[in-house]
Amino acid sequence: MPASQDLYAVYGASGCGRGVMPLARQQLRQAGVVPERLVFVDDGAGLPPLLNGQRVLSYAQFLAEPARQRHAVLAIAASTIREQLAQRCAQDGVQPWTVQAANVVTMDAVELGAGAILSPFVTLTSNIRIGRHFHANLYSYVEHDCVIGDFVTFAPGVMCNGNIVVEDHAYIGTGAVIKQGQPGKPLVIGRGAVVGMGAVVTKSVPAGATVVGNPARVLVKG
Repeated sequence: MPASQDLYAVYGASGCGRGVMPLARQQLRQAGVVPERLVFVDDGAGLPPLLNGQRVLSYAQFLAEPARQRHAVLAIAASTIREQLAQRCAQDGVQPWTVQAANVVTMDAVELGAGAILSPFVTLTSNIRIGRHFHANLYSYVEHDCVIGDFVTFAPGVMCNGNIVVEDHAYIGTGAVIKQGQPGKPLVIGRGAVVGMGAVVTKSVPAGATVVGNPARVLVKG
């Protein structure tokens, strides 16, 4: 009976969620979970009842669905909204769920927080600590001795080299390169900072700043 089975959700049915859904489906299939126990959750207006082969439920419908336990991966690009939804899910007993592609490479001593999304061709090397609800998009990597905070987003192709600290809510744009720090003196990407697409970061970035270019410099708004 469905009430005796767990229910899994990709929270968000936009492009991010539709990119995560095939990974979630494959992961559950390998675990012996039937596709009917996987749904999209989205409160947006005008969504069809079926999207890319999976049911679309509102959050209220998701909570009302018979289930032994509910799990959700938050496929929401905006980190502040991701945090709000994580709090909402925790209050309602919905468990964070990590979804990762089958070809993700994870090496030694990697601590990965709950609720991560690891897209195809992501590599996490050695002695890395990653916080909650991390998004690592296609072909991103995290090298040795890095610390990644909560609700951090890596766009496709991010190159995060060794001895780097990326604080909570930072966003690293597509193809950005972060220069390796030094043992005991890491390069720091501050809380809520934004690293622009293709930027080459050679020094620490202040909290809340946006940096662009090669070498990356703080963007001054006129």
